[in-house]
Formats: sequence, C-alpha cells, structure tokens
Amino acid sequence: MAGDTGMAGKVALLLWGAQTTQLLVEPPWRPAVPWVRATLTCQGLGPAGATTWYRDGQRSWLEGPDHFTVTESGSYECDRPGSGLSPPVTVSDGPLVLQVPARPLLEGDTVTLRCQCQWDLLVTEVRFYHGNELIKTLPRTELSLSPLHLHHSGRYGCRVWVNSGVSRGWQESAPVTVTVHEVPLSGVSVSAQPPGAQVALGDCLVLSCAVAAGTGPLSFTWHRGGSGTLLGTGPNLELRRVGDSDSGQYHCQVSDGDSVEESVPLNVTVLVPVANVTITPGPLSHQVHAGDAVTLRCSVQVGSAPVTFTWLHNGQEVARGPVLELGKISVGHSGTYRCVATNQLGQDGHRVFRALSPELALEVTPDSPWVTAVAVNVGRTLLFLLLLLAVIGGCHCWHRWDG
Repeated sequence: MAGDTGMAGKVALLLWGAQTTQLLVEPPWRPAVPWVRATLTCQGLGPAGATTWYRDGQRSWLEGPDHFTVTESGSYECDRPGSGLSPPVTVSDGPLVLQVPARPLLEGDTVTLRCQCQWDLLVTEVRFYHGNELIKTLPRTELSLSPLHLHHSGRYGCRVWVNSGVSRGWQESAPVTVTVHEVPLSGVSVSAQPPGAQVALGDCLVLSCAVAAGTGPLSFTWHRGGSGTLLGTGPNLELRRVGDSDSGQYHCQVSDGDSVEESVPLNVTVLVPVANVTITPGPLSHQVHAGDAVTLRCSVQVGSAPVTFTWLHNGQEVARGPVLELGKISVGHSGTYRCVATNQLGQDGHRVFRALSPELALEVTPDSPWVTAVAVNVGRTLLFLLLLLAVIGGCHCWHRWDG
C-alpha cells in the first residue's frame, strides 16, 4: 500500500466540495465489506448525538451515535444538523468484491485495487478488467496502478478461478467505479536567475514561475506591481536588457481552467553602475607639485565584463584603460579629470551600460621661487668656499717651495 497516501489526504476536502458532512469508513476501502467489521463514522457540524442514519434511502432505526459497525449490506448515509447529508458509502457482502481506497484518487498517485473473497478459498488466477477490457492476469489478488492518469477513470471488475472443495470455477465481482481527479492548483512561487533578483543595468534577468501541485493544462501570465498590464505568458519571463525603470515587484498567475493562483511578489532591483576615480599617491589630495609622479585609477562598482574605460581631461578624450599614468606632471596637467565606463556585449547590445565618474579637479603648483633662490645661493656659497680653500692651499705650498 505504499504511495496510497500523501497528496490525496491533503486535498480530499477540496475535491469533496462544499459538503461538510462526511461518512468515513474503517478499514478505508470501498465498497466496505461486513465480514471484516467495517466501522462507519459520521463527521459534520452539530453535536455527535444528533446524527441521523439512512440505509438504502430509508431512515434507519439507529439514531444518536456518530459511529457504528455495519453487519448488513446496503448504501449508507448520515445527516448532521447544519451540514446536510453525507455522500453514500456502499457495503457489499457478495462472495467476491473488488475494493479501491476510500479516498479521492489524484493524478500521479499510486493506487492498489484488491479482489477480496468472502471465504478463505484457494485462488490460483485473478483477472482484472477495465470496462470489458482485460488489463492484467495475476497469481495474486492485488493490482497496482502507478502513476494514475485521467484515462484510468472508469468501471473496474475482477474474476478469480477458485479450486476448493466448496467451490470450483470462475467467480466475478460487481463493478466498482474509479474516478481520477486532477490535482488542485497550489503552491505558486517565483524564482530569479541570477538569484536574489539583483541585476546590473543592461544585464539579462530570467524569472521562473513554479507550481508545487497541479495537473492538467496550465496557463501562465506575468504582471508587475498592481498594474494589470500583461508582461508575458509562459512559465518563464526573460528581460534581456534591464533598465533602471524595470525595478519593482513581479508576480505570476497560474490557471488550470477552474481556478487561478497567484504567487507572492518578488522584488527586482536593477543596480545602476557607478564609476569612481582615485589618485595616487594618497591621501586624496588634488593639489600636487610640478614634477610629482601622479597616477589616476578608474573602477566600476556594478557591471558585467568586459568594461571599457575612457579618460577625459577638460572634457576631451586623452586615453583609454582603467589606469591613467601622468608621470612627472607639469602645470599643463591642471584641470578636471573624469572617466567613462561602458559595457557592450553581443551584437544585440546585450548588457549595455554607461557610467560617468564625478569630476576630479587636479591643481598643479610650480616650485616656490624662494626655495629656488635659496638653493641657488647655497650652491654659489659652497663653490666660493671651495675656491677659497684651493687658493689658501696653493699659497701655502708656494711658500714651502720658496723656502
């Protein structure tokens, strides 16, 4: 019996409709058989002691208890105040009964049909029929159908060959109706690629709509925010080049023809690339002296490779690449610098963005005239001292030679 439970139990009340009075049978097989002490229990609104029982459409002498053990065949119903009459449950005492699980049967389920004999007879061959068509011949009394499809609905029966001292020959069960239901639609959700639904300007974003449960033909529609504008159909929505106006909350709606389920909104954030310029050496002083070695670097916070960098000096393009080496600068290097980061990948312009950095004002100051004059005077003084020492030394030598 593995696989007979699961989703079916979760959606049984949905399939049974608005009727709230239910007649349960234990063991959970239909038709029930009295030789295994089947118990019927009435569930519904109102006090349990107010239960009214019916057998074959006639009001039964049994009133008050909400459950009892059946001993006779027939069609049973129960009534509870405020919730109405239950669906009927059949009890059969024939010598051969084909039983199916007493629960709603859903697409995808595994279900077991069993051919029950009233007496302990030696069964050597069992034939199972769907309508008038023989579907399986087995040496055992149980047939498994997995997975269930809508075409499995219909009337089923079984025949057994018995060979015992009491009976010999074929015996046939009464037909039983099997109805396979579509799984009710539930659990609609939206996922994104890349995960987190955060994507850079110009990149591609794919949203996917998934259904946890539901069978049959499904239709999908996509919407953003509270707008009723249709963005697309199908389980996937592809935004090939997102713009900054594409940020917002997206959700999908799924319909199976009978009901419509809507997903929880997914927040999509489009990240706009920002370019930054840094200067070396640091700290970030924009005043440098002539002759200093200066390097400017450009980086982009958000974006997809490859990124192209263009440098502008006073609005005019001067170089390309993430690094601008100015070397030993002069006063002519003064002015405003900024970089432009762009990305274009693919012939269709996929993943396109353009980010312009803030302006960097660079001021180059010449060397101080006072510092230059001091340096010149110090040099001249040193030269004069050297010459004076040389003269003194020469005179000293001349006097010695003269002596």
